[in-house]
Amino acid sequence: MRPLAHYTDAFRRYADFRGRTGRPGYWYFSLLSMLAWFAVSLVSAGLGALYVLAAFLPTLGVTIRRLHDTDRSGWWCLVPLLPVVGAVVMLVFLVGTGTRGENRFGEAPSSHQPDRGDRGHHHPTVG
Repeated sequence: MRPLAHYTDAFRRYADFRGRTGRPGYWYFSLLSMLAWFAVSLVSAGLGALYVLAAFLPTLGVTIRRLHDTDRSGWWCLVPLLPVVGAVVMLVFLVGTGTRGENRFGEAPSSHQPDRGDRGHHHPTVG
């Protein structure tokens, strides 16, 4: 799948905290989101702040789905609140390999298609 498709998929699924997102989906979204923020911030700091607000839910959603891919609850998003160690732990989780095959959060995401989540099962919203 093209990198831009991962980015647009995260915005399309901005409030979907179900299912899984693989490493490419998460990291392409993160890279393109940082580039978009940088470009918008060059125009205006106020626009950069608006972008951060607009990207908050898509970022949270794709991060929770990435944690689901590693078979972790979305509540692990709170671990970076721990000084120093929290950010390192979160980075290790996000860089790690996802669970092969199905896990409690759904089927493994395909690297060729945007992840559409697990529509057939009911999972808790965050985790």
